[in-house]
Amino acid sequence: MSPPEIDVFVAVDWSGAKGPAYDGIAVATCRLGTHAPTLVGAPGRRWRRADFVDWLAAQAQRAERVLVGIDCAFALPALAAEQWLGADYHVAALWDYIDRCCEDAVDFYGGDFADRTEHQSQFWRIGKRPDRFQELHRAGELACRAAGLGAPESPLKLVGARQVGKGGIAGMRVLASLRRTLGDDFRVWPFDSPERAQMICVELYPRLFMRMTEHGNTKVRSWDALQRCLMALDSEPYGGTRDLPSDHETDALVAAAGLRRIASDPAVWNPPGLDALARRAEGWIFGVR
Repeated sequence: MSPPEIDVFVAVDWSGAKGPAYDGIAVATCRLGTHAPTLVGAPGRRWRRADFVDWLAAQAQRAERVLVGIDCAFALPALAAEQWLGADYHVAALWDYIDRCCEDAVDFYGGDFADRTEHQSQFWRIGKRPDRFQELHRAGELACRAAGLGAPESPLKLVGARQVGKGGIAGMRVLASLRRTLGDDFRVWPFDSPERAQMICVELYPRLFMRMTEHGNTKVRSWDALQRCLMALDSEPYGGTRDLPSDHETDALVAAAGLRRIASDPAVWNPPGLDALARRAEGWIFGVR
């Protein structure tokens, strides 16, 4: 496929946390060209997942074409999910299934899915690693590791500082909701063809963009590091005048510039490892070639 023409780029640092108040979500946006990305202010004191869904749905009503990257796993390893859905399921069935199982959990929280008796054996939920736990990975995660672009955790792992499972499950509920709300105007790559879609959503791994610069694999924790990362991604310096953005905000800013930097590259949309299973059930990390 040829790269779609994009007007606006949105990057989201994500959170799967539970509770009415949590930090972790940050939203940055930039337009085609070289202008620096900017942070989108939360509608309240901090972003919640439901706020983001409402905000993103509003963006889809604009005439501009939007590419949205969310820092969460868009699917579970197929060997795990097929235990509940059968061998030939499509990822949309997984999203709807997760959403139904968690319908009583507010703000798109997804951790309750792993706590259900019929699902527990597939997840590392608490304490030490269970003897029966298989740390399954999707092909896109393995390709990211093999390319030296980082080491994404399995979305089946729900413990530890680097776990991504809870955020991924919450994100899958969000994708299910956005598909219901926006219909054909909202497409999720690589499961859907992005042709004629007003909004295209892709899975992000922000560390990939850090590794595209001289910064490496560490968090951006200084103004100088932030500006160097942005300039390495063909972006003008960030013009914020307040204190240095948080770790979540710098991840979103760099990822927005990174999205814009790679979105016109046909190789990004057509990686060799993107086989039929990835297109149907497991997805791919945008930018892993």
